[in-house]
Amino acid sequence: MAPDASAALAVREKVQQFLNAAQTGNLDLLKKLAKQLDDGKGLAQTVVDVKDANQRGALHFAAREGQAEVCKYLLEELKMDVNTQDEDGDTPLTHAARQGHTALAKYLVDHGADPSIPSGLGTTALHHSAGTGDIELLKFLLSKDINVDSQSDAGTPLIWAAGHGQQDAVKVLLEHNANPDAKTDDDITPLLSAVAAGSLACLELLIKAGATVNFTAGGATPLHIAADIGSPEIINCLLQAGADPNAIDEDGWKPAQVAALRGNKVAVEILLPVTAPIESIPEWSVDGILQHMQERGKEEGQNKKAVRSNELKDSANPERSLPEVSAEAKSKAAEAKARADDAFRRKEYMAAVDAYTQAIDFDPTDATLLSNRSLCWIRLGQPDQALADARACKALRPDWPKACYREGAALRLLQKFEDAANAFYEGVTLNPENMELVTAFREAVEAGRKFHGTQQQKES
Repeated sequence: MAPDASAALAVREKVQQFLNAAQTGNLDLLKKLAKQLDDGKGLAQTVVDVKDANQRGALHFAAREGQAEVCKYLLEELKMDVNTQDEDGDTPLTHAARQGHTALAKYLVDHGADPSIPSGLGTTALHHSAGTGDIELLKFLLSKDINVDSQSDAGTPLIWAAGHGQQDAVKVLLEHNANPDAKTDDDITPLLSAVAAGSLACLELLIKAGATVNFTAGGATPLHIAADIGSPEIINCLLQAGADPNAIDEDGWKPAQVAALRGNKVAVEILLPVTAPIESIPEWSVDGILQHMQERGKEEGQNKKAVRSNELKDSANPERSLPEVSAEAKSKAAEAKARADDAFRRKEYMAAVDAYTQAIDFDPTDATLLSNRSLCWIRLGQPDQALADARACKALRPDWPKACYREGAALRLLQKFEDAANAFYEGVTLNPENMELVTAFREAVEAGRKFHGTQQQKES
């Protein structure tokens, strides 16, 4: 190995050891490595400059793992910026709140952390404390005059709390005048989130606060969602609050039909008496609607199976389905990509999306373009589009670890932690030495365990 390459490798190893020391709370080792890494810029600046591929520094790692002594050293002795943001826009406070390190999060706020700073997706510490049910931190943050209805890509803190079945958090937020009818861009409200989470307690609190029960989101009403899930308690609660049993969804079905399609007989028994008869169903009875909808379901299932079969045939022979790309088209794609790359560097992400889209139109076989556009969507706070591009990228290059990383990152932002962990793990199997993927996999597993564990504790 050449001397320069050997020296660079040694530096990278020390950087990794330094960040690991922050993560594990080994303050003595962290100080020692910081001195070794200092190339004359001074200890404080050296520590600020040492970051991983996701622009996370020692303070981010220490906060994420609840290492209070390391945080105190970095803030009180080295005077680091407590509001430093990583590639995802997360501050140390956001990391601490996400992992439930209540005391440390409060310390960070007391030492200048701004709880209103949003991540790239708009999430704040308030969202995470609401989602995990950390009532102590939630009340503390609300006492700092933070916006109770701060919007993120996945909604307000109240939507997060309701969506995770955090009854106490919902109560606290409503007491602080959180809007029970706040909506995401997809028209998801706290009430709909509570229904989807199967949380009767949250639903009752929201209805008492005046939340609207009759609205459509994604082509369905909350009662349609409840009928699909089949919870008798939630269906009855919605009906008592005035939910319309005759509303139709995007398929033209009423809630009773949705319940019958799923074979939820108890739900059908509740809904049928309050539903106006449907002419297309010959026998208007519980058994009659169940039989009719089950037959409809089989027909639709066969149609979907045929469509899926054709899709699988195409994916089994990608070379046959991919178009030929001329040299001229590739040249134009390269020009568009160059414009997109420049826009990305200027943080003009929407302009970058437009240019990458032009490049993809010229050359739909280039997986790199889809990967880059997926990252732009993430920066714009659009995880659904990011996931679509990541999966399209993965379809083109299933053996590319970065495609797995892009898919996992989008799933993680959608809070689908188990799916995210699976995507990251698939990338790890392709490249076991990729520490970025290994770390992302571990974080997704831990985040999923945290959320599920909190929910189980509340239910028990």
